[in-house]
Amino acid sequence: MGTNKNYYQKLSELPIKRLVEKKGGLDYLSWSNAWDMLKKVYPTAQRKVYESDHSGLNYFTDGKSAYVKVGVSCNDIEHIDYLPVMDFRNKSIPLDKITSMDVNKAIQRATAKAIAMHGLGLSLWTGEDIPKQSAPAKPKLQELKVGDANWKKIEKYIISNNFKDVKEVSNKLAEKYNITATITDELIKIMS
Repeated sequence: MGTNKNYYQKLSELPIKRLVEKKGGLDYLSWSNAWDMLKKVYPTAQRKVYESDHSGLNYFTDGKSAYVKVGVSCNDIEHIDYLPVMDFRNKSIPLDKITSMDVNKAIQRATAKAIAMHGLGLSLWTGEDIPKQSAPAKPKLQELKVGDANWKKIEKYIISNNFKDVKEVSNKLAEKYNITATITDELIKIMS
């Protein structure tokens, strides 16, 4: 490929790490930093904030919430981003609660995302479209008492693993059972 890189590759290789900010545990590249970097490399790049044909406003609505539509043209290619008007938790704001500041913030975020589709800072959005999975629920540990119905089985296990370290045997039992101080004392006695 030599020095004839395509514009996307050129933008994706620009160093953004020092400009990345954290907000709510997420990484962000400010729209102003993204725009500055883009215009330094491609001074003819342009942004278009789309307006609704029905209302003339710079946002669109489904009657319940709103979104903005922003296009960024670079190297004769326009990428458009649609972004909900959201609160600080990244949750859609009900239409009757939206302020002009909320719309402005959405336009600026959509600008940064549209720039990213040209390559600048796109890695910051990797995985955002994948639903977050909650951690698998830990299985409930069984109660274990010296002398109960399970104890004979546990005692055999402890004796058959007497060559192992007490901590190793205890950790293995702790995967299934709630290990109390009494159980630990019995474990030490059996393995001594």
